Amino acid sequence: MSSASAPLPASTAPGPAWLQRWHGWLLVGVWVLVQLSLLWQHHGPRYVNDSGRYLAYGTRIAQEWHFEHDHNLRYVGYPLFISLWIKVGADRWGIVLGQMAVSGLAAWAFYAALRQLTPDRTDWRPAALATAALIGWRDVQQFNVYILTESLFCSLAILAFWALVRARERGAWGWVLLGVVAILAGIERPNGFVVAGASGVAALVALRQRPDRRAYRRAWLAIGVLSPLLWVVLNKLLLTFTLVETYLRGEIIYGYTPWVVEPTEPLMLPPASLAPVIRLAYFILGNPVYFAKLALLKGLLFISYVKSYYSWFHIVMIVVFIYPCYWMAWRGSQVAAVWLPVRVFLVSVILLQGLIVMMTVEDWDVRFLLPVLPCTFALAGIGIANTPIFTRKGQ
Repeated sequence: MSSASAPLPASTAPGPAWLQRWHGWLLVGVWVLVQLSLLWQHHGPRYVNDSGRYLAYGTRIAQEWHFEHDHNLRYVGYPLFISLWIKVGADRWGIVLGQMAVSGLAAWAFYAALRQLTPDRTDWRPAALATAALIGWRDVQQFNVYILTESLFCSLAILAFWALVRARERGAWGWVLLGVVAILAGIERPNGFVVAGASGVAALVALRQRPDRRAYRRAWLAIGVLSPLLWVVLNKLLLTFTLVETYLRGEIIYGYTPWVVEPTEPLMLPPASLAPVIRLAYFILGNPVYFAKLALLKGLLFISYVKSYYSWFHIVMIVVFIYPCYWMAWRGSQVAAVWLPVRVFLVSVILLQGLIVMMTVEDWDVRFLLPVLPCTFALAGIGIANTPIFTRKGQ
């Protein structure tokens, strides 16, 4: 290792010495205060429309070990999590405190992963700044108190990022850990395949980087062999989703009628007897202009984050804070010094989640953007760590 790339001794770590020593505890304190403020704001666990079916499903699993085979099967991971707390008699408070505990673990993993990705391992500042964004941006943390899938899914996405960073040094066991986390995320909710898919793409990139391409070719062969099964699973996932009916309503935000797109000509409707994927493709190919207009508006609204019914304070904070994070995340995605599979994973989560929204519908709040924000903050942290002011040259 050359002297130019050698890490600095701990005694010469950058930044104020007192902040270097205490920043970890400061982050813990901020995280605790945010969680307490959320519990105070919502008067404890927050029960909303979908909470009832998750609680009912979790209760059936806890009491009868009964698993449903309809729409709720796509959310089986969360009722399993709920059933653990029902089994021990902790009920709603146990669920929410459990979500908070996993969220806290994810925040630690997020910081640890970014410290490992920082060129100078003694430089704690980029990881601390990105973690402060993760735990301080209320929209990311607020679902910890909701009895919904979002909190656990977001935490699993972060833990998958951490596992991938570890996989480079831990070898096979690191990849096994990533696979376990990806599977847990995949069964958490229907779009859980975003994390599993991004993990798979990252694994393919890692295999392609090896001098011996045999494992890479075998992976593609396995994908080809499994493609019929993947086709069946995809159709099963879409079976209970009324996507074409949503398109007919012209919704951009689900259930929000002030923003709709009206077709300018009669629409070509697919036969109801077709498989869900073919039915969806039929509608898209038959109505390309109408579908493109819907998809682009959903995508732009999704990534813009801003909605007309948000408070002006919320909108200003998004523009002032999140938009610069987007720019820094773009820069972070281009940093060649960071292991390519990590960057591919983070970008893939963002792109796949955005594609899902464009193909389906945007939600009225931040729920669908939730898995994107940690990936944005991680890429922004990578970008910050590789700017001149945070490198040895800039110190």
